[in-house]
Amino acid sequence: MFKPFVRRRGKPSARSLSRRDFLGFSGAALLLSVSPVGRAAATSLMAVRVWPSLEYTRITLESRDALKFAHFTVQNPERLVIDIEGVELNNVLGSLPGKISDADPYIKLIRAGRNKPGVVRLVMELKTEVKPQVFTLAPVGQYGHRLVMDIYPAQPLDPLMQLARQGDIQYQGDVAPDQPDAPPQTAAQGNPQQAPEPAPEPVRQTASRDGGRRTQQAADDDVSRLVTIVLDPGHGGEDPGAVGRGGSYEKNVTLQVAQRLQKKIAADPTMRAVLTRDDDYFVPLGTRVAKARRVRADLFVSIHADAFVRPDARGSSVFVLSDRGATSSAARWLAQRENSADLIGGVNLEGRDPYLARTLLDLSQTATMNDSMKLGRAVLGELGGVNTLHKAQVEQAGFAVLKAPDIPSILVETAFISNPEEEKRLTDDAYQDKLADAILRGIRRYLAKNPPLNRSRMAML
Repeated sequence: MFKPFVRRRGKPSARSLSRRDFLGFSGAALLLSVSPVGRAAATSLMAVRVWPSLEYTRITLESRDALKFAHFTVQNPERLVIDIEGVELNNVLGSLPGKISDADPYIKLIRAGRNKPGVVRLVMELKTEVKPQVFTLAPVGQYGHRLVMDIYPAQPLDPLMQLARQGDIQYQGDVAPDQPDAPPQTAAQGNPQQAPEPAPEPVRQTASRDGGRRTQQAADDDVSRLVTIVLDPGHGGEDPGAVGRGGSYEKNVTLQVAQRLQKKIAADPTMRAVLTRDDDYFVPLGTRVAKARRVRADLFVSIHADAFVRPDARGSSVFVLSDRGATSSAARWLAQRENSADLIGGVNLEGRDPYLARTLLDLSQTATMNDSMKLGRAVLGELGGVNTLHKAQVEQAGFAVLKAPDIPSILVETAFISNPEEEKRLTDDAYQDKLADAILRGIRRYLAKNPPLNRSRMAML
C-alpha cells in the first residue's frame, strides 16, 4: 500500500492524494508494492536541503552513492514528478516535505513514497508553471553525491525589469520589457557560442533639485545621473565559502556586509545598488557577471571573507582581474579557491552561460582593467582605516567573477574569517557597518575622479 509522507497545512484538502490520483501522474497504472526480500541494499540519503529564493528554489538530496533518476511534469494542476532508483524511504527523505515553506514562491508541497520495488517517487505540487532542471553532481569538498532539483519560473526574472518596476529606470524603443534573456542554465539550446542580442539601453533617471525625478534621455553631459553599483555577496546556498573556527560561514558575513552597503548607497540620491543575491542561495559565477551587465552596471564589487591555512593570517585585501597571471602565489591560490565555487555550489554543466562565454573570449579589457585598478586603490585606502591591510597594494589574479569586459570590477576580502580574532569582528554589527562605510567612501573617491559618463565616452573613442 502506498504510504506517502505528506505535509499538511490547515484542514485536510478535498483533493488529498488518492490511489487513483497518483496512478494518473504517468497516464498508466503503476504497481505499488513493498521491496522483495533479498534485493540489494538501497542507498541511504545522508541529507536533504532546500534553498528557496525568488529567482529559483533548489532542492538537494545527498547520498553516499550515485543516484539514478527520471523526471517528468504534469499539468492541470502543475506538478513535477521525480523517480529515484535504489533509495531508502528513510527518515532523512521523510523530512523533506516539512522543509518546504509556505512562502516558497514555486513549490506548494512535496510528497514522497515508494512507487515500485527499488524506486522512490517524489511528487512536487507547484504554485505556477516552472522550467525545472534536475541533474547530478559528483562528490566535491564536504559533499557526497548530490541530486539537484532546480525549480525555475517559466518566465525567468529579468534584473533590468525588476529595476524598472522599482521606478529606477524606464524602457525606450519597441522591445517589450517582459522578454528577458534566456537563463544561463538553458543556454545550451541552439548555438552555445552565440550571445543573445543586447537589450536596449535603459533610460537613466536623475534626482532633480526639487526632490522629484526627471528622465534623462538627451542630457548625455549630465554626470549627476544615478550610478548603478552591483554588489556581489560571495558564495551562498550549497556553497558556504570559508568557515571560521567559531562556526561562522563566509556566505552569511558577505551577505550581511553587502546588505548594509546597499542601504547606505540607497540613501545617496546619486547612486543605486543591486545585489546579485539577496538571500541564502547559490548563484553561478557567470550569472553574477550576466546580472551586472544586464542592469548596465557602472561598478561591480564582490565581497568576501578570506581564509588561509594559517590561523594567524589577517588583514583586508582588494583584488582585480589579471590576464597575465597572478601577482603573488597567495593571489593565485585565492583565485583558484573562489573560482571553484561553481563546483561546490553546483552548476548544471549541460548549459553554458552566453555572457560568460563572451567575456572569456573578449580580451579587449585594458581600459576596464585600468579603471578597476583605480577603484581598487580607492577602496583599499579606505579599508586601511578600518583594518590592517594584508597587502599594501591591490593584487591581481584570474577571478572568473571579475571578467565583465566593460564594468570596472573589484573583489574585496574584508578580513580573514579563518583568524579567530577577525572572525569575531566580522560577525559584529558595528564592525560590519564600518566595513560598509569604508567601501562606500572608496567608491565615492573613485567616482569623484572617474565619472561613469566620462569613462563610457573614452570607451567609444
